[in-house]
Amino acid sequence: MINKIGVRDLVEFTLKSGDLNSKLNSNNTAQQGAKIHRKLQKKHGKEYQAEVPLAKNIKMNNINFQIDGRIDGLILKENQAEIEEIKTSDTIFEDLPNSILQLYWGQAQAYAYLLMDANPKIKKATLKLTYVQTPDEQITVKFKEIGQAESKQFFQSLINEYEEWLKLRSDIVAKRNKSAQAMKFPFTSFRKGQRELSAAVYKTIAFNKHLFAQAPTGTGKTISTLFPAIKGMGEKLCNRIFYLTAKQSTQNIAENTMNLMANKDLYIKSITITSKEKITFDEEKDLKPEDNPYMVGYYDRLKPAIKKVLENENQITRNVVQKYAKKYTLDPFEFSLDLSLFCDVIIGDYNYLFDPQIYLQRFFAVEDSNNVLLIDEAHNLVDRSRDMYSAELSDSKLNELIKMSKHNPDINDKLHRALKSFKQSFNINTKVLKDNNVDQINVTEPLDAFNKQVNKLVDKIHAWLKKNHPEDKLNDEILEYYFKLLHYQKINEYYDDTYKTRIYHDYNNNIIIKLFCMDPSPHLSESLQLGGSAILFSATLSPMNYYQRVLGHEDDSLAFEIESPFPINNQQLISTNYIETTYKQRNNSINLIIESIFDMISSKKGHYMIFAPSNKYLLMIVEAFEKRYPHIQTIVQKASMDDKARQSFIDQFKNNQSKILVGFALLGGIFSEGIDLKYDDLIGVGIVSVGLPGLSAENNLIRDYFDKENGHGFEYAYQLPGLNNVMQAAGRLIRTNHDLGNIILIDRRFSQQRYQKFFPNNWNVKISYNKNNTKNLIDNFWNNKK
Repeated sequence: MINKIGVRDLVEFTLKSGDLNSKLNSNNTAQQGAKIHRKLQKKHGKEYQAEVPLAKNIKMNNINFQIDGRIDGLILKENQAEIEEIKTSDTIFEDLPNSILQLYWGQAQAYAYLLMDANPKIKKATLKLTYVQTPDEQITVKFKEIGQAESKQFFQSLINEYEEWLKLRSDIVAKRNKSAQAMKFPFTSFRKGQRELSAAVYKTIAFNKHLFAQAPTGTGKTISTLFPAIKGMGEKLCNRIFYLTAKQSTQNIAENTMNLMANKDLYIKSITITSKEKITFDEEKDLKPEDNPYMVGYYDRLKPAIKKVLENENQITRNVVQKYAKKYTLDPFEFSLDLSLFCDVIIGDYNYLFDPQIYLQRFFAVEDSNNVLLIDEAHNLVDRSRDMYSAELSDSKLNELIKMSKHNPDINDKLHRALKSFKQSFNINTKVLKDNNVDQINVTEPLDAFNKQVNKLVDKIHAWLKKNHPEDKLNDEILEYYFKLLHYQKINEYYDDTYKTRIYHDYNNNIIIKLFCMDPSPHLSESLQLGGSAILFSATLSPMNYYQRVLGHEDDSLAFEIESPFPINNQQLISTNYIETTYKQRNNSINLIIESIFDMISSKKGHYMIFAPSNKYLLMIVEAFEKRYPHIQTIVQKASMDDKARQSFIDQFKNNQSKILVGFALLGGIFSEGIDLKYDDLIGVGIVSVGLPGLSAENNLIRDYFDKENGHGFEYAYQLPGLNNVMQAAGRLIRTNHDLGNIILIDRRFSQQRYQKFFPNNWNVKISYNKNNTKNLIDNFWNNKK
């Protein structure tokens, strides 16, 4: 197995010094830089080669490494070469600090060595640094000459500087592999299905495949995926594991699992990447980079801090990162990213792999077959990825920005006029809606005229920001809108037949232009290919072929499903065939719904949860229930709850289990998945409706898209997403072998074959045809458990 190190990473790690410069390293500069790269490369003649790959294998501490990268541009002439390195930022060339120029030239020099080492006939290289200052695209070109001997000496100096770190990393890997080989499963025995799931994960890694795995709640999916992946690491089948998930709670479970294995003598470095918003110190949030002590001189303090962490810590959590960042005065988010290069297991959000704006370029700029991708709660990735690859712009902020930019015309006049011009682009589309007497239009093509205005405004704002107005109140507002424009530009690059352009008014009569991605699967597939193997797992990946299709068009992927490890008779599922919850029938059936809830809770004292598909419907049920049964203690999920409020909601289920408590929560919300209530903490669940997402223009677009493809549009857009929320909510009930309880499916549609055909195999649903039948079934269940 070869461990890869990018040329840029090698040069930056060894030569980087000075400040953490957000301008020179910002996402918007990189986005513009990529466009400028392509533009400049296309201008050259046939002899010019773009994006030329180079690599060299070296051995350090008896471990193989590959140094690789791509030359931006190459021209070969007999025994000479011209190597072009293209760089972009909004800083004028004369103001670039020497620390940055050293990196630019260093990268070109490293490429020169790799090229001449692979082609000994090339005796000399001309290094061409092409620097483009945005947004005006002012080009500065500088040249240097370098020979074989000089390039070799330079490259060796990089390796010598990096060797200490390579040895440190190599020693970590050697110790890690030895402990991973010796590691036993951290429990006395496997739960039912755990051994089979672990084996399937291990084989998937061994053969560099993709696996979709469904394992019911309580199976122990986290240990069943991390354990075999780490065993594979010990056998040199992989070198780094990314454990990616949608929620903080599941990240915490992954951290606890790593700690569990560490307590069983596993030596491994794991790190959790916490979002910039959450981990940044409060005192630096409003500071300019040049005034921020955590950014000024960052690289001069970085290496000692990394070494100290690696010497003393194995599980690098948010608290650990912040502790050392504070001690060494380092920006904690950037520090966590730099630390991650030396870690074996990286825990974080889906964004860090899948989001085109946020993905970790240091790991996912190119494919690396030594990476294992573990995608937890993969059912959440469907909607998340659709959001990642959609973008919208609104005129709601423009009037305010236009008004604000009137002030100080000497500085803001060009910006003011640009904003007014862009407002006209929205007005044109408003007129289209008005002329057609509609509130919305969906078209199959991008709006070329509008998009050109977006590009113009980006350039105007970029020029305005370059003048640096940190004390201007307008600055923050403009910057926020600027990032939205950049995101829109980025997503527009992906536009194809999986997109629709939506023009519509929102509830406040603002006009929205949205690039809506109906099918993000091609982008997910590309991201999954960046690792050697990928395991996508969840308690609810049913039907499997649906998730294989929408999560990457994975027709050739492997599929694995295990049965629930818990006794099937521990839970009773009842479908109330006599209650209709369709929108038209909600008012008529409300009394039957609350009576069904009361029948469940009156049969046995304890804690219950009731789920409904919308806040409005939920509050309607709560109001009717509390009015009819005022003596019953209830708690209700609020529309907005911080971490403390969420924990308080859950904690109420962990006390006074002998008293009746009914919690009302949103189906598909924060309490319908990812919470762990065991034993008598929860003894009954009621699910009102089949959970269909609300009828909407976007869901209808998804429906029509998949109807055209496979004839299953309603299932893909409405039925299966709703049913997944139902199955997740039902999964809150049985978490251990000792858990008992009832699940009432309150909607006659649950009795229909078109829904039952998608039920899990362990769902033995009893159909109830009247209120008395439901009450008897519940009473009999508890009587038989005495």
